[in-house]
Amino acid sequence: MKISTRLNHPPSVSVPADNRPLVAPIYQSVKFTFDDVAEAERQSRGQRQGFQYSRVSNPTLEQLSLTLAQLQGREECLLTASGVAAVNLALLALCKQGDHVVLFAEMYQPTRYMIRRLLARYGVTHTMLSIEDTVGIEQTLASKPTRLVIFETPTNPVLKIADIEAITAAAKRHGALTVLDNTFAGFHNHGQFDIDVFVHSLTKYASGHGDVMGGAVIARKELIDKMRTDFIVIGATLDPHTAFLIQRGLKTYALRYERQCANALEVARFLEGHPNVASVTYPGLSSHPQYQLGQRQMQDCGSIVSVDLKAQGVAPAAFANALKLFAISASVGSTESLVQPGQLMMPRDLNEAEQGWAAVSDRTMRLSVGIEDVEDLMADLQQALASS
Repeated sequence: MKISTRLNHPPSVSVPADNRPLVAPIYQSVKFTFDDVAEAERQSRGQRQGFQYSRVSNPTLEQLSLTLAQLQGREECLLTASGVAAVNLALLALCKQGDHVVLFAEMYQPTRYMIRRLLARYGVTHTMLSIEDTVGIEQTLASKPTRLVIFETPTNPVLKIADIEAITAAAKRHGALTVLDNTFAGFHNHGQFDIDVFVHSLTKYASGHGDVMGGAVIARKELIDKMRTDFIVIGATLDPHTAFLIQRGLKTYALRYERQCANALEVARFLEGHPNVASVTYPGLSSHPQYQLGQRQMQDCGSIVSVDLKAQGVAPAAFANALKLFAISASVGSTESLVQPGQLMMPRDLNEAEQGWAAVSDRTMRLSVGIEDVEDLMADLQQALASS
């Protein structure tokens, strides 16, 4: 063979069955091949195992899918290129023209946009409530045929706790699916409840290091099978190298989450007693309005602390600017601590009543607590709260 041919047809290397790599390799290949057409056709018909095209399936993605499904206590998982893609593709795959969706003012803004703007263009109607309005949820489902109820718990950014048993029971009574954005609670929480579909941003706790993006939709096999073709055709596929990095990040997921939760509780207790702080919302504080509900539903209380600064105290921007260890950032879940000021999270797409439900003001601060030494974090918060 001449050089150009040899370079494009390199020698193959096989690993013996009893000589496996400890870390699975990255299958950084879009295309897979078979020795003959008949076997390729059998694979495409689902009559044998194998892979053909990475937008459809890939060994590296398959390993991550299986890991996440098991963590969440479900059968199957579909991976996407971002958390927003996971939410949006689930909604697109599950809804059709004429369907009705129940959502909540406390939700992630891109989710609200998808339902209220994009799905509305294609004839999907919606009702928006407060996540605390369990009576309104029941009344809405009883009065209007509903395809699905989509919600978060804890909510972003003010950490309201949804009554999962009440919501799922109401949805089942009236034939609606439940979709839970479980990103803040993590894969180890809420699997015991009768949730039909979980969505996650893998960018947050799964990766844990803020260097890759991804999303996951996790459900029982029957639902995943109904959604799979839509996901493949839309094409928001996770890259194999990104999947490998997320799988690697998951090795320290439990350790990171445990440390972050412990740090967040100490930070919340410290801030609750600070004279320049008007209020602290954290599910692990007994002062949280839904503390008992959170204790029943969750194994732990998460790494997010929501803080409202006193009106006569430090200016919000000055507080954020003065922090040395908390980086100003729109994301959560990284090993380093992050802060997002309320002025960057204001729900401007909501009316006055809905903004009241969302409960975000320009003095609200969302803290995503990392794995640093908690004494250093509290010292940083102390000096920032003392700044003028």
